[in-house]
Order: sequence, then C-alpha cells, then structure tokens
Amino acid sequence: MFDDPNKAKIWSMIRAMNDAWTVGNPDELVDYFHTNMVAVTPVNRHRVEGGAACVEGWKSFAKSAKIHYWKELNPVIHIYGDAAVVAYDFDMSFDMGGSTIQQAGRDLFFVVRENGRWWAVADQFSAYPF
Repeated sequence: MFDDPNKAKIWSMIRAMNDAWTVGNPDELVDYFHTNMVAVTPVNRHRVEGGAACVEGWKSFAKSAKIHYWKELNPVIHIYGDAAVVAYDFDMSFDMGGSTIQQAGRDLFFVVRENGRWWAVADQFSAYPF
C-alpha cells in the first residue's frame, strides 16, 4: 500500500492496533497506545487522557458490541521526523443494544517514534457529518 518503508511500518502498526480491538484482544492496545495518549471521541464530553484510560474506552466498546466488520479506507500518512499524522476513513458494522448499526466516518491519529517504534499519542474520530 505504501512504498515508503516508514509509512508502511506506521500503517502496519495502525492496522495491528485496529485488529486488536475489532477482532483480537483489546488488552493488546497497551502495545500501541502511548502512556500519555489523548483521545477526543464522539461519546465523551471531555477528552480521554492517558494510555490506560484509552485502552479501557476501546475495550469497553469492544465488550459491549458484536463487531461484524471494520475497514480502513483511503489512508494518508504524513511524516515529520519522529512524528506522523495518519488519517483514514472507516466503515464498520456492529450490534449494540439489540440493533445492528452501520457506521462510517473518519479517524485521525498522531503517532510518535520512541526507541525505534511507533506509538499512538492522540486520536480523534467521528462519524461523517450529516
């Protein structure tokens, strides 16, 4: 997907991170979320602060929903030294509260390279506006 090896490595990390909470073990998010991560989500009035709190948020969703599928679409990655911005659209289907929900939107991650590996330090995602 990406010819640049650094972009390919970042995209591989994003894909593995998303696989952890959508089809794997959400506890593995500790391997991707920086201890100082911050997230702005559509379901929390205030930002979520800290990697542990972010893991718990994603884990809570994964436990309360039956995820049918998750897809990342149209990714773009811009690298700035040891930092990068990753943006993509997403499409997903899940059951929650007795209903099947189709949701599409956009996701924006800020990642940093520390000690030779990439970590998610910020995330903001939302459904497409109406």
